[in-house]
Amino acid sequence: MSISARNQLAGKIESIQEGAVNSIVTLKLDCGTKVSSTISKEAVADLGLTSGKAATAVIKATEVMIGIGELKISARNQIAGEIAAVTEGVVNATVTFKTDGGNTLTATISLAAVKELRLAVGVKAKAIVKSTSVMLAV
Repeated sequence: MSISARNQLAGKIESIQEGAVNSIVTLKLDCGTKVSSTISKEAVADLGLTSGKAATAVIKATEVMIGIGELKISARNQIAGEIAAVTEGVVNATVTFKTDGGNTLTATISLAAVKELRLAVGVKAKAIVKSTSVMLAV
């Protein structure tokens, strides 16, 4: 299967915390970085997710935010790294982000945000993704 989501990160399920309706699945990427995904209990069962099973985190570029400095926010996934490239459009920009673990993420953010945060190649930053925006594939 091919999909249009740019960000696909391979790893293994480290843990599954079940709730009444949803589960929080922690995926440990091959580089050691952990990514949290909140999905329905039904999806956990349908995908046959268990600790140790290989899976891929799938994240649309429009769901990746970029932050600078120390952040106190509720988003569970805050991945450290640096800006690898910025491609500016008229309204939006595509930011290529290299994680400290060696993975690459793509974020589509407003051009105004790029300017306000002074994003440029080499700037240390964090890629931020709410756990509800992380899909899992097996």
